[in-house]
Amino acid sequence: MNAPATLNIASVQMVSTPDVNTNLMTAGRLIHAASQAGAQLVVLPEYFCLMGLKDTDKVRIREQFGVGPIQDQLSAFAKENQIYLVAGTIPLKATDPNKVLNTLLVYSPSGQVIGRYDKIHLFGFQTKTERYQESETIEAGDAPGILKINHLQESWSFGLSICYDLRFPELYRAMGSIDCHIIPAAFTHTTGKAHWEILLRARAIENQCYVLASAQGGTHPNQRRTWGHSMLIDPWGSVLNDLPEGEGFITGTLSKEKINEVRSQLPALAHRKL
Repeated sequence: MNAPATLNIASVQMVSTPDVNTNLMTAGRLIHAASQAGAQLVVLPEYFCLMGLKDTDKVRIREQFGVGPIQDQLSAFAKENQIYLVAGTIPLKATDPNKVLNTLLVYSPSGQVIGRYDKIHLFGFQTKTERYQESETIEAGDAPGILKINHLQESWSFGLSICYDLRFPELYRAMGSIDCHIIPAAFTHTTGKAHWEILLRARAIENQCYVLASAQGGTHPNQRRTWGHSMLIDPWGSVLNDLPEGEGFITGTLSKEKINEVRSQLPALAHRKL
């Protein structure tokens, strides 16, 4: 009998700064450590390359798709470590010169771009002490992101989404049958404390698939505090690994056998009416 199909994955957590080079060095160190720990696919968090002192800082460092020092370094990381690298996110040029696309790029072990997703849902949140309005500096994407890879003659499908997308279940339904949803994020401490784990587990349970979330987790130089809790959740909704705060990474293994077991015992996806 063939051995059950598995894929070793890792999710990196960072506390990114306003300095791109510092962030890239941190990302490179953590990617290498995750690779040495056996990861075949590694995910970086949203805004891993820059958590600016002001929202417009990301416009200053935006790159044309396929060209630029950030993308060159990501390609090198993937190639040097012989991994699939899900780099989510970097600022790419938008049609509006005063905005960026908040883009997740996927690199193959040969350093080639094999996947892309531009964040669709833009975060807006305001209290007496906090205000976030991504639409002021980000141009929304318009298409869901799906990644398919082949590893050891086994096909794996991944849904690509980013942070605030997590609150829109129709996006995940639109992607169809997926082995694992990958979600880089920079959830605020306020919203993360209230909703992060609940939403991640809900997406895993309702889609009967793994969810791998990569987060920012700490207090940044701009005084923004992010929630952290990078997680791997299985198709039954169980949290397999969780990094509460600070930089580091979590590892785990995706199992086709587990996905098939959950979907056969409780065939909810086959019972859908709408």
